Amino acid sequence: MEFFKIKGDIPFMRYGKVTTAISLITFVLAVLALIFKGLNLGIDFTGGMLIEVSYAKPADLEGIRQTLEGQGMAEVSVQNFGTSKDVLVRLPVKGESVEGAKLSERILASLKTQDPSAELRRVEFVGPQVGQELYESGGLALLLVIAGIMAYLALRFAWRFAVAAIVANLHDIVIILGMFAFFQWEFTLSVLAGVLAILGYSVNESVVVFDRVRENFRKMRRASVTEVIDNAITATMSRTIITHTMTQLMVLAMFFFGGEALHNFALALTIGIVFGIYSSVLVACPVALALGVSRADLLLPDRASAADNRP
Repeated sequence: MEFFKIKGDIPFMRYGKVTTAISLITFVLAVLALIFKGLNLGIDFTGGMLIEVSYAKPADLEGIRQTLEGQGMAEVSVQNFGTSKDVLVRLPVKGESVEGAKLSERILASLKTQDPSAELRRVEFVGPQVGQELYESGGLALLLVIAGIMAYLALRFAWRFAVAAIVANLHDIVIILGMFAFFQWEFTLSVLAGVLAILGYSVNESVVVFDRVRENFRKMRRASVTEVIDNAITATMSRTIITHTMTQLMVLAMFFFGGEALHNFALALTIGIVFGIYSSVLVACPVALALGVSRADLLLPDRASAADNRP
């Protein structure tokens, strides 16, 4: 299906060095953000208490913070949640002996002394040991997904395409993590799920382009590698626009109407979709070209030699 018919091939590879340089700069900036600011890990990973409290009138955040700090909760985080009447209280919990139910009751009692209209809506508690296990398991899952994708691409195409696709995918992942670190958005399990989803989503776009490159090597026998890649990207452009637009519409629905639980998940997906388009076209292909991809990499040896000897 083609809604957008493009006449002539767009010379994407002509700007390959420029786009690769831009990608390298953004990649370095994202790494620096991760090093110097770090991820704002949610209680899923750090362990702690999350309490949602509702008030009859706009809440006094500073008064709530002072009340809880007066109870010895120095590291408490207080912020509005959705509306000015809803408040989210985050408190890191240190030590395995802390009981979540008693702590939440103590916090609610303190808040009622400050404002009797305080009403408990939700309580989540994750122990420090559980948070550490989730952090390690999440990192392991990310590494296994990357290894699986690289092995799949190496078997289906060639090692040059596998390396190019992984470079592009890592570019997307580091950009997402870097933006979460720079803006200090909370990084939770749902965000990690979004990062893993983007890995599969981004590699799918790369596979579509690489498949068309392989077809073009069979059909465009007299064309150069650059012309083959430009034609492959241009030919899949309509599919790319339609697919990513429809996906982004669904993600925007989650972003605006999914509530706090899906907000950062949808945010991670949005960043990944935008940079996934960019990396699949303007990172993966220039990297594959720089690695010296040729007709012989995608065709069987006998067929490649026969194609090169044809008039």
